[in-house]
Amino acid sequence: MSVPGIGPLIATAIEALGAPVETFRSGRDFAAWVGLTPVQRSTGGKERLGRTWRMGERTLRRLLIIAASAVVRWAKRKGVPADSWLGQMLARKPPMLVIVAVANKNARIAWALLTKGGIYRAPAVTA
Repeated sequence: MSVPGIGPLIATAIEALGAPVETFRSGRDFAAWVGLTPVQRSTGGKERLGRTWRMGERTLRRLLIIAASAVVRWAKRKGVPADSWLGQMLARKPPMLVIVAVANKNARIAWALLTKGGIYRAPAVTA
């Protein structure tokens, strides 16, 4: 619940609706299971990523996207450092793409916390 955008409701939903964390090899596998990663149509060594693949756990995906939209809306209103990851994404990408990217990132962080334990520490701001 210490991750920005993940409160008690989403934390409980991840525990209740999510498959056992041992099922997934990485955070990307978990995010793909939820349906927050782009579909890969790669061939001949050329990597091609398509639209977000909407297969997976529908309720959990919706909750993560709603939470991410709140994080992005708050960041736009209050302002974020321009050199932060979120600030750079907001400067060069459309808002909905940033929302899905934040949801993807939160899903990966949640998987890591469930797998390794511990508490979330926000990235340090460099001066």
